[in-house]
Amino acid sequence: MMQPARNENPCAAAPTPGVSARQIFIGRQPIFDRDLQVYGYELLFRDGKANSAEVLDGDQATAQTLVNGIMDFGLEQVVGNRLAFVNLTRGFLLDQGRLPAMQTRLVLEVLEDISPDAEILAALQQLAARGYTIALDDFTYREELLPLVRSAQIIKLDLPQIGIEALPTHVERLRPYGLRLLAEKVETHEQFELCKSLGIDYFQGFFLSRPVTLARKRLPANKLAVLQILAKLQEPNTGIGDLERLISTDVSLSYRILRFVNSVQFATGRQIDNIRRAIVMTGLSQIRTWVSLIMLSKLDDKPTELIRIALVRARLCELLSKRLALASPETCATAGLFSTLDALLDQPLAEILSSLPLNSEIASALLEGRGRIGEVLQCALACERGDWEAASRLGLAEQVLSSTCLEAIGWAEANSRALGE
Repeated sequence: MMQPARNENPCAAAPTPGVSARQIFIGRQPIFDRDLQVYGYELLFRDGKANSAEVLDGDQATAQTLVNGIMDFGLEQVVGNRLAFVNLTRGFLLDQGRLPAMQTRLVLEVLEDISPDAEILAALQQLAARGYTIALDDFTYREELLPLVRSAQIIKLDLPQIGIEALPTHVERLRPYGLRLLAEKVETHEQFELCKSLGIDYFQGFFLSRPVTLARKRLPANKLAVLQILAKLQEPNTGIGDLERLISTDVSLSYRILRFVNSVQFATGRQIDNIRRAIVMTGLSQIRTWVSLIMLSKLDDKPTELIRIALVRARLCELLSKRLALASPETCATAGLFSTLDALLDQPLAEILSSLPLNSEIASALLEGRGRIGEVLQCALACERGDWEAASRLGLAEQVLSSTCLEAIGWAEANSRALGE
């Protein structure tokens, strides 16, 4: 773990004076391969803009590093398509339910003060079986640590602790285990060249790159919850059972969904009294849209007019896609709905979308207006501002566009009442 001081272990600290409680920070330092290409980044706990942090509570800071790096910033924004190295305390190793299911993206670093007792060794076996990569942090060779060595895939060699003279012996002792070796705290060109000559695989340290601190505003708690649910709704493998469980955990959401599907729009002559039947009746695509709308309508610091606009855009995009005989009216409705997320969540749209598992077609439509879905969305926005010349570029007559727009507005008004807005 290459950091300016030993208290750089990602552990919690009181907020830095003068730093807004709505600001969040995370540090990152690149890890390079032998060709000096970035292999991954170590994520570092930060409590302010300074490139260091005071250690108080390891579990809390590990949790904060994971939340900030994965949820608030978005892992794609912090590390791109590289790996994220995260220090784990003993508590996190033993309570694996707190770890995000991102096995292919995370390298779990076992801190140097964790003893290789039976509980820890069993936990590492479970994590490896689940697909996580295990690294030993700040490692210096000792016989009693061999059980940990056998559980790891990467060893981070602490150059100052080992000493340059003893480094070749450490490498020689570890080679038989088939591990990848990472030299950390590489601070000079001579150290780097020596590590390369010994066949070390990865490098981290001030000689190559110092850590940088990233900062941004934190989403308020209710907006963060909305974003989490939106992300779950958009996961391609989310099925009926998943949606049923998600909706059923929120009494208000369950009530509003049941009230809505029993409204005149879905009248079938008999009462729908459970969430599973409501999902089956409306279909997965439709229920995703409605749950998204209801969750967005729960943002208590936003005017209801924004929700109405979201409803109109979603419906207008859906209707336009049907007029044009496109194969994905529900996808177009999602694009219309999500085009208001930046206003509803007070974040740039690109940052929000990086946290949602949307397909590239929707993302490019929202961000760049590209593709057929993008054209439909641009048409809807042109209708919204009364620019019929721009709206007509899709080939629909102004009269058709006008009537479609009025139909979407009427539908939105009726459904706003059904949603309780």
